[in-house]
Amino acid sequence: MFKLLAIVLLCLLPISSAAVAQDEPLDERVLLTFVPNVQFAPFYVGIEAGYFAESGFAVALEHLQEPEVLDLVAVGQANYGIVSGEQVILARSQARNVVYVFEWFQQYPVGLVYNSALDLSDLGNLRDKTIGIPGRFGASYSGLTALLHSAPLTEADIEISEIGFNAPEVFCLGLVDAAVVYINNEPLQIQQLADAGECGDMRTVAVQSVASQVDLVSNGLITSRAHLDNDPAAVQRMVGALTEALRATIDNPAAAYLASLAHVESLPREEPLLEALEAAAAAQSDFLSEMPSRAEVAASRADLADQLHSRFDAQSLAQFNILLNTIELWDADQLGSSDLASWQAMRATLQRMGFLGDTPVELHDAFSNRFIVAAE
Repeated sequence: MFKLLAIVLLCLLPISSAAVAQDEPLDERVLLTFVPNVQFAPFYVGIEAGYFAESGFAVALEHLQEPEVLDLVAVGQANYGIVSGEQVILARSQARNVVYVFEWFQQYPVGLVYNSALDLSDLGNLRDKTIGIPGRFGASYSGLTALLHSAPLTEADIEISEIGFNAPEVFCLGLVDAAVVYINNEPLQIQQLADAGECGDMRTVAVQSVASQVDLVSNGLITSRAHLDNDPAAVQRMVGALTEALRATIDNPAAAYLASLAHVESLPREEPLLEALEAAAAAQSDFLSEMPSRAEVAASRADLADQLHSRFDAQSLAQFNILLNTIELWDADQLGSSDLASWQAMRATLQRMGFLGDTPVELHDAFSNRFIVAAE
């Protein structure tokens, strides 16, 4: 473990930092959703590679339900949390003064998975089809509503089947024509079932992302208005640390996976795989010293995926593939920035869903880009 930690630190050490570390790191809770998972790799990198510590924070991560995250941040029991943009709008419609200060996901992570035999080049072809969805809540429901509106269709034009979080199994049994999924992981599961001949006559999974039709604000870092006003320097340091950790994850996914091992017990950690990732992390660190372009870094990730796929089976690489897919949703020339149009699109979607009252929700101070670290 000591050797592994040394490799992670070597590959992810900050090259430069805009933050100034304090003498004594400040204990800080960062509230996440779901459960420990490789999709939270930037936060693990922030801890293991010292980005948070360099910015003056001793960060402890906690995984809660999204409403709990929002509640605790809103009342000041925690200063930072990760929630979806839609939850920020809903919270502000109820006079809970939280502010979104960093867009983590630059692309909305939801989409439709369907058999490639179904032509969705025209989304109007969803008419009269049965669509599986976890339920009429959350990002999945918002994403489906936005996709239907872009068709243009409404719920009355389709049959909705509430299937819980069982899309791969339900879809492969042929019980729905399409299913709303998180596009970074569930299509991988379905494709594995198809490759094993366990998904009917389907051979190739097709995905229609919400982001290809409309830009909806997605998951990001929130704080309370009170904390932002009382200690903007701390917010700046937190955003700066997260920016560096996120960029390090995007640039060196092998090292990020290794950093995640200390936080995610379920990650595959067979010795040959770890040795391959250690070698890849070191090689990528050398490559990054040459200051490659964003496109060149993206190509290096694709090359690494090909190399690993030639050596390891799909099951061994499942979590690493999820990380690679998720990186595509994070990556951007300018990390962290969100724009008013994406907030307006989300507000309009929530209004169509009937989740907002008659009083318009003002967006001008629901989010702020003032702390975003400008791309070099």
